[in-house]
Amino acid sequence: MRLRLKHPSIRLRLTLVYAVVLVAACAGILALNYALLYQSLYSDPNGPTPAEMAAVSAGPGGDRSLPDELRAEQIDKLRAYQIRQAEAARLRTDTLRNTGATSAIALAFTATIGLGVSWIVAGRMLRPLRTLTAVTRRISQDRLHERITLTGPRDEIKELADTFDEMVARLEAAFNSQRRFVADASHELRTPLAIVRTGAEVLLAKRQSTITQWEAMAHRVLTATGRAERLLDGLLALARSEGVIAQEPHDLGVAAATALSETDSEAELTDLVVTTDLRTAPVSGDPVLVDRLVRNLVDNAIWHNHPGGWIEVTTWDGDGVAVLTVRNSGDAIPPQDVDRLFEPFQRLESGRAGAATSSGLGLAIVRSIVRAHWGTVKAAPIAEGGLAVTVTLPARDALPVPTEASEPIPARSEP
Repeated sequence: MRLRLKHPSIRLRLTLVYAVVLVAACAGILALNYALLYQSLYSDPNGPTPAEMAAVSAGPGGDRSLPDELRAEQIDKLRAYQIRQAEAARLRTDTLRNTGATSAIALAFTATIGLGVSWIVAGRMLRPLRTLTAVTRRISQDRLHERITLTGPRDEIKELADTFDEMVARLEAAFNSQRRFVADASHELRTPLAIVRTGAEVLLAKRQSTITQWEAMAHRVLTATGRAERLLDGLLALARSEGVIAQEPHDLGVAAATALSETDSEAELTDLVVTTDLRTAPVSGDPVLVDRLVRNLVDNAIWHNHPGGWIEVTTWDGDGVAVLTVRNSGDAIPPQDVDRLFEPFQRLESGRAGAATSSGLGLAIVRSIVRAHWGTVKAAPIAEGGLAVTVTLPARDALPVPTEASEPIPARSEP
């Protein structure tokens, strides 16, 4: 059986590092002081000169060229110097030994005090991390409101705590959005299924059912299943736009022309006047998602409009961006409700035109696709009623433009 050794805590490691640095610094200072003391201790400024030392070392009798009196005085002086040197060496040794012992005791005392002080300092420095750990352990899916809210100087630990608070705030917003999305999606899917189930139960409960009743039931089932199918398509498009997208050449002008041609009959049924100014606007991305983005904006402009109203669709490029603008007439929209339109399943009053056919995901899918392509989308209400949506995507440079989009696409308009 293998025993897993517990690694030392950060506080212990910091304490040891601080103590080792402190002891090393003190030991260096003591060593330098010891060396200086050794060099200067008991120096004899009145000692013999180098010439006198050389004369004595020449022979036991000293320098023979000097008179006897001077030679004897020189020898006595050198003997006295040797005695003083021997005594100084003994005193130096004793002093250095005593100084070394005292320094060792002082160093041990400093190390002990340094360990205690380092332990306290490391604990105070790591206290915010303990708070961060405690809050992190308390946070769960149902307790994302917890925050550290660390106070104190603006240092690395406070920056880490603030970053953690920001991350938890984003997670809380994401979880809330997910809960709301799941609840709204289940409600939206339950409605067509309830229509089908109720119609089938009512029809089966009758003893005698006519062909007309079955046909009416079939039409209701087709309508409900169509609504559920549009909702599922919207959910799949929304999920796909939040993943990895392709990078292929495409053109917003071509996508807008295609979307307008596919919805031409719907626009004619409500007698809408469609005005276009479609110029080349090359982009790089997922062609399927870009087509879906433009189609959703055109569908939104048609469904949420007045009979006999108008739609304007323009595309152009410039300054490194490709721009698509879709404007339409319709009911007046309060400015404070514009941002809410880009949330999943968020609609304005149910009496608006197209509310029955709308899945409530059109503009949410638009925003998700735009973000996946590193673009921006802005919406603004029109004073006379209606909405203007502008999508800006990074332009595609140095790529061939499709031939059908090489010239401005003729506008479809009614006088």
